Amino acid sequence: MNYVLVTGASAGIGETFARELAKEGENLILVARREERLSALASDLMQTFGISVETLAADLSSPDGVNQVIKAVASNQWQLRGLINNAGFGDRGQFHELSVKRQLDMIQVNVTSLVALTHYLIDNLRKTDNSFIINVASTAAFQAGPGMAIYYATKAFVLSFSEALHEELKASGVSVSALCPGATSTEFAAEANMTNTRLFKSGAMSAEDVVREALTKRGQAIVISGLRNRLMVWLGKFSPRLVTRRLAGWLQA
Repeated sequence: MNYVLVTGASAGIGETFARELAKEGENLILVARREERLSALASDLMQTFGISVETLAADLSSPDGVNQVIKAVASNQWQLRGLINNAGFGDRGQFHELSVKRQLDMIQVNVTSLVALTHYLIDNLRKTDNSFIINVASTAAFQAGPGMAIYYATKAFVLSFSEALHEELKASGVSVSALCPGATSTEFAAEANMTNTRLFKSGAMSAEDVVREALTKRGQAIVISGLRNRLMVWLGKFSPRLVTRRLAGWLQA
């Protein structure tokens, strides 16, 4: 039996990935901190779609959480055909005013845990034909972000890392994509203190639209969800970085 492992699966884009994959008949391993929400989601998906769902309550802001996931996959001999590194969070504010612990936790979840899980699970994925990795980055990856300096920097890492892996692994049959959504209607905005920013007031995509596009284009190195977001990234390529970073800062206000 093959599984797709999804991190940050208890809400938002991660939960939507779980639901869309369940519709495709994929068996799932769902990872998040909130055990009750994971259990409820797993029960719903198993009853509705007749798939197998495993849950792991793990905090990926800690190396122990990452090790917990890796050990569970190994000890249960779960064979993977997909890995979706979705877990992540942001926070809005001036770098020097925000809690350094929260910002370091952001690097741990958005970057370090993603890298560790990918590294330890690649050999597992290579045993299955047409397996895939989707790393959730952001349109934030394409420029610096005053007012969310660490978040933008972590997503730039995810984009660059994913592009490199796409080239390294394509001969092995493992496809790697960086999913780059823009503003999306999930809990993320409230958690990041962004609901009243110009970015989110200008409109947000649904998580369903973001995820469906990601799964349809999962073989592509970079998937930018939504025509408006693709246009903004394209225009940014022709703009001086001074302009793109000031625009990003203006959108956070």
